[in-house]
Amino acid sequence: MLAERYGPLAPADVEWLQLLTGDWQVLCDLAFADLVLWLPTGDGRFVAIAQCRPSTGSTVYDYDIVESVAAPGQCVQLQAALNERRPLRSRQPRRYGDVAIREEAVPVVNDGRAVAVMARHANYGGARTPSRLELNYVEAADNLVAMVARGEYPQTAARRPDSGAPRVGDGMLRLDADGKVIYVSPNALSCFHRLGSVGNLVGGTLVEATTDLVDLDEQGCSVLAGEVPWGVDVKARAATVAVRALPLTDSGHRTGSVLLCRDVSELRRRERQLVTKDATIREIHHRVKNNLQTVAALLRMQSRRVSSPDVRAALAEAMRRVATIAVVHETLSQTSDETVEFDEVVRRTLRLAADITARENQVRTVLEGTFGQVSAEDATALALVLTELVTNAVEHGFADGRSGTVQVVVNRDADDLHVQVVDDGEGLDAQPGTGLGTQIVSTLVANELGGSISWERGPAGGTSVVIKTPLHARPASPVV
Repeated sequence: MLAERYGPLAPADVEWLQLLTGDWQVLCDLAFADLVLWLPTGDGRFVAIAQCRPSTGSTVYDYDIVESVAAPGQCVQLQAALNERRPLRSRQPRRYGDVAIREEAVPVVNDGRAVAVMARHANYGGARTPSRLELNYVEAADNLVAMVARGEYPQTAARRPDSGAPRVGDGMLRLDADGKVIYVSPNALSCFHRLGSVGNLVGGTLVEATTDLVDLDEQGCSVLAGEVPWGVDVKARAATVAVRALPLTDSGHRTGSVLLCRDVSELRRRERQLVTKDATIREIHHRVKNNLQTVAALLRMQSRRVSSPDVRAALAEAMRRVATIAVVHETLSQTSDETVEFDEVVRRTLRLAADITARENQVRTVLEGTFGQVSAEDATALALVLTELVTNAVEHGFADGRSGTVQVVVNRDADDLHVQVVDDGEGLDAQPGTGLGTQIVSTLVANELGGSISWERGPAGGTSVVIKTPLHARPASPVV
């Protein structure tokens, strides 16, 4: 973070600045102003480490000023706000091209210490009379800015809705200290009318206005009363309104609150459809897995009834391939998206290959490296390829009864996968033949994975098979 680069700040102060910039879009939109976070560098200068533009009006700056240094005249106001620990508004607007800018320097206070300055830059050139909505927006912004200077904002216990968090333009209400509504924006009034509320909300409380419409729990009542910095969904009839409360405080005493609301009925409906779709896909994978396991069981029963060793071996290979595909579908049935943690799939398929091809000799299978997340379209083909290669290594590389190891070494760079299957068995005298297993592996790598495969004799004996292929999914996140 730039705060750590330009200023010697304590970790708690850095975290406080991150909380502020993570939630200052509300301040920016209410104030109709650009916000710039200035950090003192210790040598009398101030460096801009963050910038926010309003979505409710035009921006003052048409370029990014992050990492720029404040002008000497501006530094005087910033330093004064930092020293006095109170907002300071410039008496005369500053000219920026053809625009007159009114500036306000607000100290950012954390635990009694002024650690930075938040500058509020508003366009002062408008000659028209502001509307009632604009006046209430700016008045609410003034209250929140004063809380920043007292170290009471951002509110660390704030909890917003998981998705579809309301913004200033979606709807805003102002409540007094007793929870009574003193202002409702037109959009906010429309939101509560969709819930079934009738008439104007000003003068009453939201809890009373919605009690007959919805069943509110204690948390919902606290949010609608503006008592806690939380967010909830209020549901009535076919409508859902997300509400977020921003309590206004002065030295710890609640003086009122700002409520933001948004009609998220369509958003929640789509989310429910996605949940249903995900559950349906998982159920399909689960049923496919069950069907494949049934097929594998039938092949096993059939192999017990034949006397020909060749037919029995062919049925065992078919059973192994079907079981490998079933493992992939079983893993997909336990996830909410179309990607799998492929390392677990590989471990299970390696055990499956080793168990089916087990002989009197002992052959270990070892996985080195990480596959990470692999998409469903790649997982089945990749699992079959690895199972075939490990099975061939066990069956042919250790056919003379010797013991040894089969290693699967994985290297992944972004979405490029490099896999090497190495054994210390008998080794190849020439390139592999045209057996069914080789044909399956070559076809899957070339046609399904879009990669390449090569066989070679290992330097110390055995066989080394190298697969290079791109994948459709992201790699696993590094472990910190």
